[in-house]
Amino acid sequence: MKFVNSHGAAIPALGFGVFRMSDAEVEAVIPAALEAGFRHFDTAQIYGNEAALGRALQKAGVERDDLFLTTKVWIDNYRPEAFAASVGESLDKLKVDQVDLLLLHWPADKVAIADQIDMLNAVQSAGKTRFIGVSNQNIAQLKQSIERSSAPIVTNQIEVHPYLDQDAMAEAAKAAGVAITAYFGMADGEVPRDPVLQAIGKKYGKSAAQVGLAWLIERGFIALSKTAKPERVAENFDVFDFELRDDDMTAISKLARPNGRLVSPPGLAPAWDK
Repeated sequence: MKFVNSHGAAIPALGFGVFRMSDAEVEAVIPAALEAGFRHFDTAQIYGNEAALGRALQKAGVERDDLFLTTKVWIDNYRPEAFAASVGESLDKLKVDQVDLLLLHWPADKVAIADQIDMLNAVQSAGKTRFIGVSNQNIAQLKQSIERSSAPIVTNQIEVHPYLDQDAMAEAAKAAGVAITAYFGMADGEVPRDPVLQAIGKKYGKSAAQVGLAWLIERGFIALSKTAKPERVAENFDVFDFELRDDDMTAISKLARPNGRLVSPPGLAPAWDK
């Protein structure tokens, strides 16, 4: 496993996300994920499956120190009377005393970034999380978060895949020492079907999906993979035994297109950087 280091946080470069997965799917797939080698798990309050993930990890008997757990606070809890309590509930569901990384899920448009960061700082000071970060912020919001926060912002978790140019954000984050965590890396199923990625994969004996994950990791990002099928988990983890050539990396980056963004919910998403 490779690690991405950010302000003292050593984050496994490949994580397992449980977005849009039922409790039953989570509890069925986590044993396979652990067997494959995954130790970084990403969930969120709004996913509704923190408790299922907590049960599955507890049942597996993995040492807590071997895990890197991330969850995210939902926007409805961006209130002083709700924020800390919601994080406490997340910890109870995950069956841990603290998470490794706690993120603000979306910036939304109702609560000032400064107030969101103040609440995030408070729960970290209370020992509920080792590290803090943000998700789905634009460059201006990320800079504001960094300036406001009394603790380092270790990551901005954003949509990244070959069809979306995120170079501007990547450069801004790198300059600030902030890691990029990439979600939706399979572009809602388009990456595995892409003929360019399939052709590149054939050179290495890899699938297009594996090429897509390797492209993210080789860019220095933290990549979140996902599958609800236990039989597919090992393939997702098997991306560390080859390296894409420079011309492959360039060819993949050229797949970016103006309408490449897939996730931009009104009222939650910011004004994206051009």
